[in-house]
Amino acid sequence: MPDAEKLPPGYPKEYQREAVLRDDRRVFIRPILPGDGPDLAEAIKTADPDTLRRRFLGGPPRVTSALLAHLTVVDYVRRFALVAIDMASARGVAIARYEPAGEGVAEIAVVVRPQWRRAGLGTMLILLLARAAADRGVHTFSASYLAENRPVEALVEDAGGLGRQVIKQGIVEVSMALDHLKEGRSS
Repeated sequence: MPDAEKLPPGYPKEYQREAVLRDDRRVFIRPILPGDGPDLAEAIKTADPDTLRRRFLGGPPRVTSALLAHLTVVDYVRRFALVAIDMASARGVAIARYEPAGEGVAEIAVVVRPQWRRAGLGTMLILLLARAAADRGVHTFSASYLAENRPVEALVEDAGGLGRQVIKQGIVEVSMALDHLKEGRSS
């Protein structure tokens, strides 16, 4: 758990939680912190080439201090990210984020380490991130991914199904309405 005295302004503690995955592994999920930069840099540098190609729809970006600041310093309203940390090793195993993509629309991205896939973690992160987004005025998530990326297709389906799906030059674009997730409504 992060030190409460070092939390940035607006840090939403209500999104911190322990979770047990389908395979009984335990993770601690929390909003991203600026101090997560070194771990994120290491994750990008050590990720397998296929994960990088699928996540960035090509080659990964060059890891710079400016990139890490952009990825880890968020306002927790317009830009929001969650990290999942393996409770046994204290290492990060997944990240899910949204960035503004228009009025009430946010683009979502999720990365889960290969050995942590197929345990429900990606779906859990998307649903928690969707609730945070809906509570902050976002009504639609959008995402783009390689058409050959079946795991992401299954993840999007598990997290609530596809809205609009457009395939252009091997890229799938989807949207998912979030209105049903606003605080106080049933999910």
